[in-house]
Amino acid sequence: MKTAESIRPSEGLKHVRYEIRGRLARRAHELERQGYEIVSLNIGNPRAFGLRTPETMRLAMIENLAEAEGYCHQKGIFPAREAVVMQQQARGVTGVTAEEVFIGNGVSELIDLTLRALLNDGDEVLVPSPDYPLWTAAVTLNRGRAVHYPCRPENGFVPDPEEVARLVTPRTRAIVIINPNNPTGAVYPRRVLEALARLAERHGLIVFSDEIYDQMTYDGAEFVPMATLVHDTLCATLSGLSKVYRACGYRVGWAAFSGRTHAATEYLGALELLSSLRLCSNVMAQWAVQTALGGHQSILELVSPGGRLHDSRAAILQATAHSKYLSLAPPGGAMYAFVGVDPKVLPDFDDQQFALDLLEQKHVLVAPGVSFNVPYRNHFRITNLPDSAMLKDVFNRVEELLGVYASRPRAPGNVVNVANRLK
Repeated sequence: MKTAESIRPSEGLKHVRYEIRGRLARRAHELERQGYEIVSLNIGNPRAFGLRTPETMRLAMIENLAEAEGYCHQKGIFPAREAVVMQQQARGVTGVTAEEVFIGNGVSELIDLTLRALLNDGDEVLVPSPDYPLWTAAVTLNRGRAVHYPCRPENGFVPDPEEVARLVTPRTRAIVIINPNNPTGAVYPRRVLEALARLAERHGLIVFSDEIYDQMTYDGAEFVPMATLVHDTLCATLSGLSKVYRACGYRVGWAAFSGRTHAATEYLGALELLSSLRLCSNVMAQWAVQTALGGHQSILELVSPGGRLHDSRAAILQATAHSKYLSLAPPGGAMYAFVGVDPKVLPDFDDQQFALDLLEQKHVLVAPGVSFNVPYRNHFRITNLPDSAMLKDVFNRVEELLGVYASRPRAPGNVVNVANRLK
């Protein structure tokens, strides 16, 4: 009888990471099962902090339940796609019809499908660093190579288009732009976006513009839709219901293609083929799209002065400003803060060890900065979804832990030790 061997995973997963839901999150679940109350700030999940999907969207689904029992067109139901078209037109994007809109099970699925339809072995995609790690993972899983362009803390996490241009090679197929940015909250200035648009057009790169936080901006920050700037190459605008409409569980996202769509017939056909293979996306939740995009935009109250998200962001700004150890480039948008730890004060700081210590000792779960494909180890990401009182308490716990680090000069550990402790 043959001895049973370990079942090995695919070699293609060797360089795929998604630490936001990784070992730290699993350890947090273990602690919760033991009875500890964990403040989970690692994921932007509005419902976990009491933020509800607008009632009108829920009613739209209920009223159309009978229409949601069968498969729909592989690109999505027409009312949802047409609502995306109308939103694009209202923003000044021309030439988009329902035929250029694909509805997916969240933007996450569409990131995978749009890259799978494009990439061959070794093709390169320019991805920001820090990034939302699904972009890097999806490039890798689809046989490509993610080339990270730096968005440096000292520049407010805004990329330098000249630096990006130096990374373009004959193998470069596309550039990913995340604006407003996750994890940093940076909102890119128009001049930077224009320069990136010209760069993409000059080299014939597809622009994948991840705009899931498009209406979540603070204190006058201007969101500029990338599709209004890209004309002489293909632009894919990706967005959905998860964040602005607080409907993560509905799993509805869309990709709207504009620009040189006439030169992308084969590519869009390949994307439709992949969409057909998964039959269709969640039909019931698609019926909420038209109501969401055409109705009252309740997110505006949440991000305006006096609104929940605005006040929570203010609490983060205040806490970091008064900290002995922390720094922060003020996030202009989204629902996160990418907090830095001063390396001059804590030269041995390690973001993964800190995240583990914060979880074990203070019962707060954050995402280490290294999770977002950066070369430095002195940042962590939190969400500003909790109310301001909870965030003040969290930063008190952070300050206490960093105070312990400062009073006991030692290397907080290394990645190998952290990994071993989380097995």
